[in-house]
Amino acid sequence: MNLEQQDKKYVLQTYARDYTNFVKGVGSTLYDENGKDYIDFASGIGVNSVGHGNEKLASAICEQAKNIIHISNLQVIEPQAKLAEKIVELSGYDMAIFFANSGAEANEGAIKIARKYGEINFDEKRYKVITLEHSFHGRTITTVKATGQESFHTPHFSPYPAGFSYEKSISDVYKAIDDETVAVLIELVQGEGGVQPFEKKEIQDLAAHLKAEGILLIVDEVQTGVYRTGEFLASNLYEIEPDIITLAKGLGGGVPIGAVMTKHKEVLSAGDHGSTFGGNYLSTSAGLAVLDVLETLYESGAIAEAHLYFEQKLENIVKNYGDLFEKEVGLGLMRGLRAKSSEIQTAVQKQSLQEGLIVLKAGRNTVRFLPSITISKEEIDEGFKRFEKAISTL
Repeated sequence: MNLEQQDKKYVLQTYARDYTNFVKGVGSTLYDENGKDYIDFASGIGVNSVGHGNEKLASAICEQAKNIIHISNLQVIEPQAKLAEKIVELSGYDMAIFFANSGAEANEGAIKIARKYGEINFDEKRYKVITLEHSFHGRTITTVKATGQESFHTPHFSPYPAGFSYEKSISDVYKAIDDETVAVLIELVQGEGGVQPFEKKEIQDLAAHLKAEGILLIVDEVQTGVYRTGEFLASNLYEIEPDIITLAKGLGGGVPIGAVMTKHKEVLSAGDHGSTFGGNYLSTSAGLAVLDVLETLYESGAIAEAHLYFEQKLENIVKNYGDLFEKEVGLGLMRGLRAKSSEIQTAVQKQSLQEGLIVLKAGRNTVRFLPSITISKEEIDEGFKRFEKAISTL
């Protein structure tokens, strides 16, 4: 039985898998079982923030595993406290953190904080959460309902929790607020929805309005956080101060971790929320190593240089292949090329893999790029060389 047969027999088939078998990674290069190398412009969908085989991260994981991997949250966990302090310090916000295992769990925590806030701070309970069309917030029953894409709300998993509505634009949010609204949940750059950033001014105006109305602003930074868009948080880039922020993906460099941080530290009390694995020794030690690597890169200017270099490469692609792509979109190292059709989008992803390059799809027609934050100029050059070879055949 080969690997594909084994997978199809024993693993639930919830993914449309490619069966390339990767066995090793170095930096932003992966190697399959036959020794073929691939430039990785996907980083595990924005997870491998410090690349593959990073020595600092691997060492931190190994050293921690030799001592303690896990105890329960009934005891204090030193790297958890240190990671919480580091995240708060880098964010510049006066917040406290709950650790989970994924972005969906972080968003679940955010919704729970918002709903309890809506109960204890108003005469009549507020519980409704407004999100945006084309948003994505997770795969649990609650976060899939918070996701503003009707295709996710299939009848298979109904009934869904009540209290969520979706607006087409930021300007529509104002009209949707009623006396039961407790929060607005947004991504500053919609990832799965097509790598679509919002305008800074409209986000700042919305944040000011919500603050004046006593309504919480929740920013889902599962994909945009941890230097992905340039600053530590996209919220920093947009110069706003949310009430609640969620993180995951790049925070652990590949080790599962999620976090919900809030300035409303008094809302949750003992017993209101919990996680068996969340914030354990292994994941938070990994998080500390990741932030140590990325903070150093940020302060040196290397992250800003990589962002600019990658953007210039994408601009050249649009200039030279206007028959395939309309424009480049995104921020930092969360980028996309808007293809002229979904057929082109699919063909580009497939042909890129054939040429030894991993790219992603987002929305209906966007080719998405989420390389490691540590990617080198040489890897960017080689990746785009392969990308041009792939698209020249279309």
